Amino acid sequence: MAEDKTSTQATPPSKVWWCDLRTHGKTSRPQMLERLCRKAGLADMDLANKFVAIKMHFGEPGNLSFLRPNYARVVADLVREAGGKPFLTDCNTLYVGERKNALDHLDAATANGFGPLTTGCQVIIADGLKGTDDVEVPVAGGVHVQNAKIGRAIMDADVFISLTHFKGHDQTGFGGALKNIGMGCGSRAGKMEQHAAGKPHVDQDRCIGCMACASACAHGAISHRTERPRLASIDQSKCVGCGHCMGVCNQDAIVPNDEAATQILGERIAEYSKAVCDGRPCFHVSLVIEVSPNCDCWELNDSPMVPDIGFFASYDPVALDQACVDAVNSAPTNPLSILADEEHAHPDDPRIHDHLHMANPNTSWEATLEHAEKIGHGTRKYELIKV
Repeated sequence: MAEDKTSTQATPPSKVWWCDLRTHGKTSRPQMLERLCRKAGLADMDLANKFVAIKMHFGEPGNLSFLRPNYARVVADLVREAGGKPFLTDCNTLYVGERKNALDHLDAATANGFGPLTTGCQVIIADGLKGTDDVEVPVAGGVHVQNAKIGRAIMDADVFISLTHFKGHDQTGFGGALKNIGMGCGSRAGKMEQHAAGKPHVDQDRCIGCMACASACAHGAISHRTERPRLASIDQSKCVGCGHCMGVCNQDAIVPNDEAATQILGERIAEYSKAVCDGRPCFHVSLVIEVSPNCDCWELNDSPMVPDIGFFASYDPVALDQACVDAVNSAPTNPLSILADEEHAHPDDPRIHDHLHMANPNTSWEATLEHAEKIGHGTRKYELIKV
């Protein structure tokens, strides 16, 4: 595992605290996480009477690699101990699944064990019932995004904490703190802006002509045929890409246009993450355990690519992600994983030792980190401090 990142640039390295998972017969994993967060300074933050958003992923039902509620309880208890008012939060999904509106999302969270009794705090879906309750937040230095569409409850919080399950990802190479923050805090319209190269269109095989989308459109961009079935269509010249029509469509008939290139996707995630974090106290924790090759948004999880490594924490999400990437890429391969299959199938790939690339060969995980550093969201240089 790399101990630090050095560079000739003047920017000093950020501190990243970490602990391995050896119990030595006396320390549980929740106790390890508590000790890490204390050493990294979470309990020393000014949290008294502050609303504290703890952003995490509640897991798509069927997937069992998401972070257990026990870990959320540790962070919430530390916030309460410091006088803060914690709440767990996430935003609704863009894709069809069991977390695309607040009611289903809360049901999914409950099914996976998240609630006041298990975590010690409430669960709030940040972008509201249909994923349309957002605020536009300026992106300082943004190249692709000038105003990010972030779930309102997240921006209403005084302090922001990310609690992340580090894993692989089929589009961005890895899902770490930046993705948990950037993509995760985007409303449905914000997720569309990050994912799509264009505005939405109507899948007319799914449309039933209910006209709910036209009622929700403030720009007169949606019309319906006069004859039955009264299928909808979107005038791309009038559409502003707000995504409200997607939120009200119960048939999932309104879908994004072409997917953005993976590099642009990663860069947009970095810009959204910066919008969420700028201007207020933030703290970030990543658990590098059950490192599945794909996101917890999947309704299943494949065998971990590498053994469980440990817990990491930092005030800098860029340095944190880089440290987690380095830890995963230096770990031994799980011989029963897709990573081992890919390495066997492509022994001549020049990036054979880049586990995240080999697990998802069409991705480039560097794009998100390079852009995040470029726009001033943090540094990839880090000093690794063992707890």
